[in-house]
Amino acid sequence: MFKQIFDDASSTYTYLIVDDATQEAVIIDPVASHIDAYIQLINELNCHLKYALETHVHADHITASGMLREYFSLQTGASALCGVYTADMQLNDGDVLLIGQQEVKVIATPGHTAGAISYWWNDRIFTGDSLLINGCGRTDFQGGDAGTLYDSITNRLFTLPDETLVYPAHDYNGKQVSCVGQEKNTNPRFVNKSRDAFIQLMDALDLPKPDLIDVAVPANRMEGIWEGSIQQG
Repeated sequence: MFKQIFDDASSTYTYLIVDDATQEAVIIDPVASHIDAYIQLINELNCHLKYALETHVHADHITASGMLREYFSLQTGASALCGVYTADMQLNDGDVLLIGQQEVKVIATPGHTAGAISYWWNDRIFTGDSLLINGCGRTDFQGGDAGTLYDSITNRLFTLPDETLVYPAHDYNGKQVSCVGQEKNTNPRFVNKSRDAFIQLMDALDLPKPDLIDVAVPANRMEGIWEGSIQQG
Protein backbone atom coordinates (compact mmCIF):
# COMPACT_ATOMS: atom_id res chain seq x y z
CA MET A 1 0.00 0.00 0.00
CA PHE A 2 1.25 3.48 -0.86
CA LYS A 3 -0.19 6.91 -0.06
CA GLN A 4 0.90 10.42 -1.02
CA ILE A 5 -0.25 13.22 1.30
CA PHE A 6 0.02 16.94 0.47
CA ASP A 7 0.48 19.92 2.81
CA ASP A 8 -0.95 23.03 1.17
CA ALA A 9 0.87 25.53 3.40
CA SER A 10 4.38 24.37 2.47
CA SER A 11 3.61 22.40 -0.72
CA THR A 12 5.20 19.38 0.95
CA TYR A 13 4.56 15.77 0.01
CA THR A 14 4.58 13.11 2.71
CA TYR A 15 4.66 9.43 1.78
CA LEU A 16 3.34 6.36 3.58
CA ILE A 17 4.44 2.85 2.55
CA VAL A 18 2.75 -0.19 4.09
CA ASP A 19 3.89 -3.79 3.63
CA ASP A 20 0.66 -5.70 2.94
CA ALA A 21 1.94 -8.98 4.39
CA THR A 22 3.00 -7.67 7.81
CA GLN A 23 1.27 -4.24 8.00
CA GLU A 24 4.61 -2.65 8.92
CA ALA A 25 4.85 0.90 7.60
CA VAL A 26 7.23 3.80 7.03
CA ILE A 27 6.40 7.48 6.69
CA ILE A 28 8.72 9.88 4.82
CA ASP A 29 8.89 13.64 5.49
CA PRO A 30 5.87 14.00 7.82
CA VAL A 31 4.61 17.53 8.59
CA ALA A 32 3.71 18.56 12.15
CA SER A 33 0.46 20.28 11.19
CA HIS A 34 -0.87 16.93 9.93
CA ILE A 35 -0.08 14.90 13.03
CA ASP A 36 -3.72 14.21 13.88
CA ALA A 37 -4.47 13.10 10.31
CA TYR A 38 -1.48 10.74 10.32
CA ILE A 39 -2.56 9.14 13.58
CA GLN A 40 -6.10 8.69 12.30
CA LEU A 41 -4.87 7.19 9.01
CA ILE A 42 -2.48 4.76 10.73
CA ASN A 43 -5.24 3.62 13.06
CA GLU A 44 -7.74 3.24 10.21
CA LEU A 45 -5.27 1.14 8.21
CA ASN A 46 -4.48 -0.92 11.30
CA CYS A 47 -0.79 -0.85 10.42
CA HIS A 48 2.35 -0.73 12.56
CA LEU A 49 4.31 2.47 11.89
CA LYS A 50 7.91 1.30 12.23
CA TYR A 51 9.91 4.26 10.89
CA ALA A 52 9.59 8.02 10.38
CA LEU A 53 12.25 9.18 7.92
CA GLU A 54 13.57 12.56 6.79
CA THR A 55 15.13 13.31 3.42
CA HIS A 56 16.88 16.36 4.93
CA VAL A 57 16.43 19.12 7.51
CA HIS A 58 13.53 21.08 6.07
CA ALA A 59 13.50 24.88 6.13
CA ASP A 60 9.83 25.52 5.34
CA HIS A 61 7.89 23.40 7.84
CA ILE A 62 8.32 21.59 11.13
CA THR A 63 8.55 17.82 11.02
CA ALA A 64 6.18 15.46 12.82
CA SER A 65 8.81 12.73 13.27
CA GLY A 66 9.37 13.39 16.96
CA MET A 67 5.68 13.52 17.76
CA LEU A 68 5.05 10.31 15.83
CA ARG A 69 7.80 8.59 17.81
CA GLU A 70 6.18 9.66 21.06
CA TYR A 71 2.79 8.34 19.93
CA PHE A 72 3.78 5.12 18.13
CA SER A 73 7.17 4.24 19.74
CA LEU A 74 8.72 4.02 16.27
CA GLN A 75 12.30 4.70 15.15
CA THR A 76 13.22 7.96 13.46
CA GLY A 77 15.88 8.28 10.80
CA ALA A 78 17.87 11.05 9.13
CA SER A 79 21.21 11.36 7.39
CA ALA A 80 24.23 11.13 9.68
CA LEU A 81 25.38 14.38 8.02
CA CYS A 82 22.21 16.34 8.86
CA GLY A 83 23.00 17.13 12.48
CA VAL A 84 19.74 15.55 13.68
CA TYR A 85 21.41 14.02 16.70
CA THR A 86 18.14 12.97 18.32
CA ALA A 87 17.32 10.63 15.41
CA ASP A 88 17.39 6.97 16.38
CA MET A 89 19.05 6.01 13.10
CA GLN A 90 21.93 8.04 11.69
CA LEU A 91 21.64 6.91 8.09
CA ASN A 92 24.39 6.54 5.50
CA ASP A 93 24.54 5.78 1.81
CA GLY A 94 23.70 2.14 1.13
CA ASP A 95 21.81 1.51 4.36
CA VAL A 96 18.75 -0.70 3.91
CA LEU A 97 15.65 -0.53 6.09
CA LEU A 98 13.09 -3.31 6.14
CA ILE A 99 9.33 -3.04 6.46
CA GLY A 100 8.21 -6.63 6.38
CA GLN A 101 9.95 -8.02 3.30
CA GLN A 102 10.09 -4.61 1.61
CA GLU A 103 13.51 -2.95 1.29
CA VAL A 104 13.93 0.82 1.51
CA LYS A 105 17.47 1.73 0.41
CA VAL A 106 19.25 4.95 1.38
CA ILE A 107 20.98 6.84 -1.46
CA ALA A 108 23.10 9.84 -0.53
CA THR A 109 22.11 12.83 -2.70
CA PRO A 110 23.81 15.85 -1.08
CA GLY A 111 23.89 19.28 -2.63
CA HIS A 112 20.57 20.87 -1.69
CA THR A 113 21.86 20.44 1.84
CA ALA A 114 25.00 18.65 2.97
CA GLY A 115 23.01 15.77 4.43
CA ALA A 116 20.29 15.29 1.83
CA ILE A 117 19.38 11.67 1.10
CA SER A 118 16.85 9.85 -1.08
CA TYR A 119 14.97 6.60 -0.42
CA TRP A 120 14.64 3.93 -3.09
CA TRP A 121 11.74 1.49 -2.76
CA ASN A 122 10.78 -0.98 -5.47
CA ASP A 123 10.05 1.04 -8.61
CA ARG A 124 10.15 4.50 -7.05
CA ILE A 125 12.61 6.97 -5.56
CA PHE A 126 11.74 9.59 -2.93
CA THR A 127 14.09 12.43 -3.73
CA GLY A 128 13.35 15.04 -1.08
CA ASP A 129 14.35 18.45 -2.38
CA SER A 130 17.31 17.14 -4.38
CA LEU A 131 15.43 16.34 -7.58
CA LEU A 132 12.08 18.02 -8.12
CA ILE A 133 9.70 17.61 -11.03
CA ASN A 134 11.15 19.88 -13.73
CA GLY A 135 13.57 21.37 -11.24
CA CYS A 136 15.80 20.82 -8.24
CA GLY A 137 16.35 22.19 -4.75
CA ARG A 138 18.23 25.42 -4.10
CA THR A 139 21.84 25.16 -2.94
CA ASP A 140 22.48 28.38 -1.05
CA PHE A 141 22.00 27.34 2.60
CA GLN A 142 22.66 24.50 5.08
CA GLY A 143 25.92 23.51 3.44
CA GLY A 144 24.39 23.30 -0.01
CA ASP A 145 26.66 23.11 -3.03
CA ALA A 146 25.59 23.30 -6.67
CA GLY A 147 28.40 21.13 -8.02
CA THR A 148 27.69 18.45 -5.43
CA LEU A 149 23.98 18.50 -6.30
CA TYR A 150 24.77 18.14 -10.01
CA ASP A 151 26.90 15.11 -9.25
CA SER A 152 24.20 13.61 -7.00
CA ILE A 153 21.52 13.95 -9.66
CA THR A 154 23.52 12.95 -12.72
CA ASN A 155 25.68 10.22 -11.15
CA ARG A 156 23.24 8.73 -8.64
CA LEU A 157 19.60 9.41 -9.52
CA PHE A 158 19.89 9.60 -13.32
CA THR A 159 21.65 6.21 -13.34
CA LEU A 160 18.54 4.50 -11.97
CA PRO A 161 16.27 2.77 -14.52
CA ASP A 162 14.39 5.31 -16.66
CA GLU A 163 11.02 3.92 -15.55
CA THR A 164 11.80 4.58 -11.87
CA LEU A 165 9.06 6.84 -10.51
CA VAL A 166 10.24 10.12 -8.98
CA TYR A 167 8.39 11.37 -5.91
CA PRO A 168 9.80 14.68 -4.59
CA ALA A 169 9.25 16.32 -1.21
CA HIS A 170 7.71 19.39 -2.84
CA ASP A 171 5.85 20.52 -5.89
CA TYR A 172 4.47 24.01 -6.42
CA ASN A 173 2.59 23.39 -9.67
CA GLY A 174 0.20 20.55 -8.87
CA LYS A 175 2.41 17.76 -10.21
CA GLN A 176 2.47 14.51 -8.22
CA VAL A 177 4.97 12.20 -9.88
CA SER A 178 7.56 12.01 -12.64
CA CYS A 179 10.11 9.38 -13.66
CA VAL A 180 13.85 9.27 -14.08
CA GLY A 181 13.67 9.09 -17.86
CA GLN A 182 11.41 12.12 -18.05
CA GLU A 183 13.64 14.18 -15.80
CA LYS A 184 16.78 13.24 -17.71
CA ASN A 185 15.16 14.30 -20.98
CA THR A 186 13.10 17.35 -20.00
CA ASN A 187 14.29 18.88 -16.70
CA PRO A 188 15.53 22.35 -17.73
CA ARG A 189 18.04 22.46 -14.86
CA PHE A 190 19.97 19.54 -16.36
CA VAL A 191 19.18 19.05 -20.04
CA ASN A 192 22.21 20.08 -22.13
CA LYS A 193 23.81 21.60 -19.03
CA SER A 194 27.42 20.97 -18.17
CA ARG A 195 28.41 20.90 -14.51
CA ASP A 196 29.88 24.41 -14.80
CA ALA A 197 26.76 25.73 -16.52
CA PHE A 198 24.58 24.23 -13.80
CA ILE A 199 26.70 25.85 -11.09
CA GLN A 200 26.43 29.23 -12.82
CA LEU A 201 22.66 28.84 -13.13
CA MET A 202 22.21 27.95 -9.46
CA ASP A 203 24.54 30.69 -8.24
CA ALA A 204 22.51 33.27 -10.18
CA LEU A 205 19.08 32.33 -8.75
CA ASP A 206 19.19 34.92 -5.93
CA LEU A 207 16.19 33.38 -4.12
CA PRO A 208 14.62 34.98 -1.03
CA LYS A 209 15.27 33.45 2.37
CA PRO A 210 12.56 30.91 3.33
CA ASP A 211 10.11 32.52 5.75
CA LEU A 212 10.30 29.80 8.40
CA ILE A 213 13.98 28.87 8.13
CA ASP A 214 15.06 30.44 11.45
CA VAL A 215 12.39 28.46 13.30
CA ALA A 216 12.14 25.30 11.20
CA VAL A 217 15.81 24.35 10.91
CA PRO A 218 16.61 24.32 14.66
CA ALA A 219 13.26 22.67 15.40
CA ASN A 220 13.81 19.98 12.79
CA ARG A 221 17.27 19.23 14.12
CA MET A 222 15.34 18.19 17.24
CA GLU A 223 12.78 16.28 15.13
CA GLY A 224 10.10 18.86 15.86
CA ILE A 225 10.36 18.38 19.65
CA TRP A 226 12.24 21.04 21.59
CA GLU A 227 11.90 22.91 24.84
CA GLY A 228 9.00 25.33 24.65
CA SER A 229 7.66 23.83 21.44
CA ILE A 230 3.95 23.91 20.71
CA GLN A 231 2.51 20.99 18.80
CA GLN A 232 0.90 21.92 15.54
CA GLY A 233 -2.38 20.32 14.47
